[in-house]
Order: sequence, then structure tokens, then C-alpha cells
Amino acid sequence: MRREIAEILRTKAREARRLRELGVKAVVADRPRDFLGALGRQGRCGLIAEIKFSSPSSGILRKRGDPVAIGKRYEEAGACALSVLTESRYFGGDIRFLPRLREAVSLPILRKDFLVHEVQVAESAAFGSDAVLLIASFLSSRRLAAMIEACRRARLAPLTEVHDEHDLEKALACGAQIIGINNRDLRTFRVNLAVTERLARLIPSGCFLVSESGIRSGEDVRRLRDAGAHAVLVGSALMRSGDVLDKARELVMRGEEKP
Repeated sequence: MRREIAEILRTKAREARRLRELGVKAVVADRPRDFLGALGRQGRCGLIAEIKFSSPSSGILRKRGDPVAIGKRYEEAGACALSVLTESRYFGGDIRFLPRLREAVSLPILRKDFLVHEVQVAESAAFGSDAVLLIASFLSSRRLAAMIEACRRARLAPLTEVHDEHDLEKALACGAQIIGINNRDLRTFRVNLAVTERLARLIPSGCFLVSESGIRSGEDVRRLRDAGAHAVLVGSALMRSGDVLDKARELVMRGEEKP
């Protein structure tokens, strides 16, 4: 595991302990938006457009600015959902982005972070997310199952991220319905879209597939749709682009093209 990720996980464990000490209880999301439904529009590969200002693998992606302005452009471009990085040290995020975006756009919002305990699911619901990312590699089977169940009680959609066959087997055994295949190797940070092509064949037909990381062009979207992806989650290519509206439109249009 990369040093940066190990540091993030230690920080998130401390944050979870602090939330538990504060007595944060289960929270039910207030009128959650249908994240799963947004992915399930037949005949297209939707775009989950991400707001992140930096990353450990790429450094600064975009000068930190107003996330609301970016979210509005993504919605205008036709994205099916937003992904919002809330980890601050390495990704330039802030959990306080969530309520601001919820007020400004109508799209479902995914909180993307390195969550390690059910109390952080409650925190996510309290701040207005409609879905959360759960990373199978960093959670025991018992903890992952508990967090998926916590999402169900909170009326949030869990996007369970996997990196290999072992992660996928764990996710399915824990009841994951929305599977995110991350094309990035967490040890080297290298990306390979063939990871989605390999693992997609193992995902049951009743699940929804989101491909994550390394998606740079409309051709990549078409390739992943052909592999079975219902949606792609794209951050770096959008945030690096000179015009996020034009870039998002490019990816949305390729995802909606007929085979």
C-alpha cells in the first residue's frame, strides 16, 4: 500500500473515533436522490463527473475554486451524477462541499472518500450525500457488510469499489449491488482499462457496473461500455481540461451513442 493511502486511512480511523466519541447516531437521508436509478438508464453508459482538485498520483489537477460552478457545468453537460472528493490532505476536498452542491444541482451526489466505519455513513447522510464509496480493499468482510447495511438503513446507495478478483468476491458476498471497478493499481498508481474488461465478466447480471480511473476520452468510454459498464466515473481528465463543460459533453455523448 502506498504511504499516502496508509496515512489517509489512519486519519479516517481517527475521524471515525472522534465521531463515535461525539455520539453521532444513525441518520436517515432526507429525500435522497436516486443514484442507482441514475445509473440504470438503458442503452447508455452514464457519466459520474467528479470534483477533485488534486490527487496523490497526479498532484494539482486544477486550482482550487468554486465546486458549485463546476457541478453546475457537469449537470449542464448531461452527467448522470456527481462524485465529490471530501478527503482534504491529498485530494483538496471538503465535506462541506456536499450541502452546497446539493442546494445548487439536482443530480445525485456520491461522497467519495476513504470511509472505514458505519458512523461515517451517518455523517455522509447528515451532510447531504445520496451515495458513498466503500473500498473493499481497505475493509474486512465483516466491516464491509456492516457498512452496506448502514447505507441501506440510511437510504444511501453504496458504490463498492474493487480492484481485483478477491475484492469482487468479497463485495458480492457482502451484498454489494453497485460495483465500481477501479482500473488503478494501488501499489504503483498505474492504470489499465483492461482491469474493467477482465472483472466485468465475473459480475452477475443483476449488478450495476461503474468503471473508475484512467478514463480520458470518448473512445475510452465506448470501450468500457462495450465491456459492460453502466457508467464511468471520471475526475482527472475533466478537472485538467481547459473547459470542463466541453470535456464532460464529449464523454456524455460517447456514452449515449448507439452501439
